[in-house]
Amino acid sequence: MTSSELIVGLDIGSTKIACIVGRKNEYGKIEILGLGKSNSLGVSRGVVSNIQHTVDSMRAAVKEAEQQSGVAIKVVNAGIAGQHIRSLQHRGNIIRNSIEEEIGQQDIDMLIENMYKLVLPPGEEIIHVIPQEYIIDNEQGIREPIGMSGICLEANFHIITGQVAAAKNIEKCATKAGLEITEMILEPLASAEAVLSKEEKEAGVVLVDIGGGTTDIAIFQDNIIRHTAVIPLGGNIITEDIKEGCSIIRSQAEALKTGFGSSLASENKDDEIVSIPGLKGREPKEISLRNLAHIIQARMEDIIEHVYYEIKTSGFEKKLIAGVVLTGGGSQLKHAAQLAEFITGMDTRIGYPNEHLAQNLTGETGSPMHATGVGLVIKGFQNIENKKKKKQGIVTQGRNFKNGFLSRIKQFFEDEDSNT
Repeated sequence: MTSSELIVGLDIGSTKIACIVGRKNEYGKIEILGLGKSNSLGVSRGVVSNIQHTVDSMRAAVKEAEQQSGVAIKVVNAGIAGQHIRSLQHRGNIIRNSIEEEIGQQDIDMLIENMYKLVLPPGEEIIHVIPQEYIIDNEQGIREPIGMSGICLEANFHIITGQVAAAKNIEKCATKAGLEITEMILEPLASAEAVLSKEEKEAGVVLVDIGGGTTDIAIFQDNIIRHTAVIPLGGNIITEDIKEGCSIIRSQAEALKTGFGSSLASENKDDEIVSIPGLKGREPKEISLRNLAHIIQARMEDIIEHVYYEIKTSGFEKKLIAGVVLTGGGSQLKHAAQLAEFITGMDTRIGYPNEHLAQNLTGETGSPMHATGVGLVIKGFQNIENKKKKKQGIVTQGRNFKNGFLSRIKQFFEDEDSNT
């Protein structure tokens, strides 16, 4: 098996680091060959806070994935998230020399490359430049401009930016762990590929990926990405609230949340009690499941209200026919979908990455908590396909441009090496 047939996704989360090895079968589905995961000790709210701990966690996850898949892992697609992520809309244009020549891939490339020249605040760089729609000589709403004629070629872009330092630290951790990052992909975009259908993207949908440290949002409408955001709240803050509210240690709080937690207190009876072992010979502690649910519900309401604010800010609140899709580890809390429906008034479902996975091979990877990792693998295969199409001059959308962001990070390391 050649390495080109395999894609490895590295999900660098605040709770876990997951390494997923996948390949495509003859039916176009993803077969997961290996899944390795380890506790993420060096990442806080999606951003690396301790290099060595993150490197150790990466190595542990990669080693487990290697053992399961029987493949030596050297090259990965890595996810990037964190509160520093911003998105903006921008329109760019180029004036072509001749109306006789058809618009070609080189015109599209030039238009997109111009977006990387935007002036940004210090320390920020562009991660993704995503064309939304093209305008040719004031004719709007064109999706595929290649082959058409025109002098003025314009496009509306969704541009996603992030802090150079955050990406540099991810790159540094990967290098120390013996890995090379080929693509750095925004995590909500990866999750969207794993759990959303084409019909949902067409109708209008909000993807909400509730992770450990952050909640990622991606809004699609008319098959175009319209808005992305990262909220610095996630499942870990719920665990902290349980720990404080019930006066127990963190591991017990996490076990309570995952085993007995609910997002709706009204769904629990007053007489439902769970007993927690006491510390060092102390008496066991009894905790009411309704009180536990009150703690969880308060924080989940906080997260979903932040999400609803982003939906309203996007301007697409009334155009999202498919409603909300919850994914990520936080979506596995009981009644999370019902609470989201109550707060937003929008249809809500839980998103599983099963649709793109080969049958009978889903297992643990079919869980919402691995939506990002599976999505990183899917994006990897999409990028391979797009590169093939680009050679034939037929791709205009969906490219994952790394030459602006990742190459600058690599240039930083080369400059550092030359100075030492």
